[in-house]
Amino acid sequence: MKRINLCIFCGARPNFIKVAPIIRVLNRLSGGSSPREVGYSLVYAGSADDPTLEDGLFDSLAIRCPDVFLGVECENLNELTGQVMSKFEQYLQATPTDVVIVVDDLASTMAAAIVTKKQAITLAHIAAGTRSFDITMPKEINRLVIDGLSDILFTAGFSNNSIANKEGAELSKVYMVGNILIDNIRYNRERIEKMRLTDIDALAGLPLSEGDYLVFTLNRKVLLSDRDNLEKMLRVLSETAGDVPVIAPLRDSAVQVIMALALKKNINLHNLHIVKPLGYLEFAYLTAHARGIITDSGNVAEEATFNNVPCITLNSYTEHIETVKVGSNVLVGEDADLLRSALGDMVSGSWKKCGIPDRWDGRSAERIVQILLEL
Repeated sequence: MKRINLCIFCGARPNFIKVAPIIRVLNRLSGGSSPREVGYSLVYAGSADDPTLEDGLFDSLAIRCPDVFLGVECENLNELTGQVMSKFEQYLQATPTDVVIVVDDLASTMAAAIVTKKQAITLAHIAAGTRSFDITMPKEINRLVIDGLSDILFTAGFSNNSIANKEGAELSKVYMVGNILIDNIRYNRERIEKMRLTDIDALAGLPLSEGDYLVFTLNRKVLLSDRDNLEKMLRVLSETAGDVPVIAPLRDSAVQVIMALALKKNINLHNLHIVKPLGYLEFAYLTAHARGIITDSGNVAEEATFNNVPCITLNSYTEHIETVKVGSNVLVGEDADLLRSALGDMVSGSWKKCGIPDRWDGRSAERIVQILLEL
């Protein structure tokens, strides 16, 4: 029986959430149900004490901790790219590897992709074919490089397939497997549904009831850096949400910007309740039972689509247009007036009819692993 050795590369916390379903499928196959002997190693670009990897993350995802930490820690993207390339090359030279699996569009992901092909190893890209069509975005360059180098492109929807094909990818290289984020929701549904708002320590003492609060997340630097526009959007959030509580699990950098701006500009944030970032299961419960979500995260919008929760995305594009055309997502860009209109509909319950995109069924990882085993 021919053995296949996989390397699953993660560049940041969100990557672990997307590869977890694949790892769980591989773990099941290790029991002897696979037509081939399969081995895998989980490699993380960061360090073991990375503060973004909260306690319990890997237990919540039902996967083991990374086997290898490259220990790269720097803010400059070019420096980060170089360090990841150097350290990942050393790993591949020392470790027999048949296929490297990468996810999304980070600088570290691009670095791993380049090194993989320089070592003449098969490269598989999950969440391929995503584009903003804005070449000034660093991530857009990363996407073009990763997809261009990949031997196998796993896409979440027909629109991503179309992009990959138009850019010259052979049909035989592109597989529409669905959105792998949904696999985690399916897998954890029972644990999530057993939770209650009172089980989340960060929410203790807040006046919340299920289905009668909003969730707000903010991470994009372009939004945080434009103080004048951010002031407008915060005023809209406070005024239009009215008496509906807004729960905002935010990182310290975003909190500092928002609180300083609110103090300087006298913005009344009476209904905004800022809490520390939540664990994976806690956040999954909070968003699944919200009246609506306002976010700048594509991943959050995708999960909202599956949960049929109204979602406003503070961006002018989405990696998965299915969330808008079929799902519960609405794009408002960085436009405060559009935010006011959409938020008014959300609070009043006048949202559009929604559905679940094709193959967002929680079986994406099974499709991916089956394809890999047929190589």
